[in-house]
Amino acid sequence: MEPALEGPGDQLTLQQLTDAMNAFVTSVGRYEPGSPRVQSPRNIAISLSLEAAEVLEHYQWGEGADSAALSEELADVMLYLLQLAYLTGIDLGDAVREKLVANYQRFGT
Repeated sequence: MEPALEGPGDQLTLQQLTDAMNAFVTSVGRYEPGSPRVQSPRNIAISLSLEAAEVLEHYQWGEGADSAALSEELADVMLYLLQLAYLTGIDLGDAVREKLVANYQRFGT
């Protein structure tokens, strides 16, 4: 059963995306005790890294990438990132805001 994936102007919040990701993970039984694919922060971090490497693979032999294939890989990275943040209790919106403030302070502007 797919959750409603609509937001204002088709823009989804991080919370809506996280909720949709969790609904999917739950629907396929990955959060169940004894799941063969335990959804631990360690396992999700590994999966995130592997998916990020798949993004890099699109640029291995050139500067261009197939937009549809790249989009799919970026979505995989985002889903694992959302899940890792959820599992570790990190608010990604706050983390990004704080990092941008730190970057502006560090690099000026």
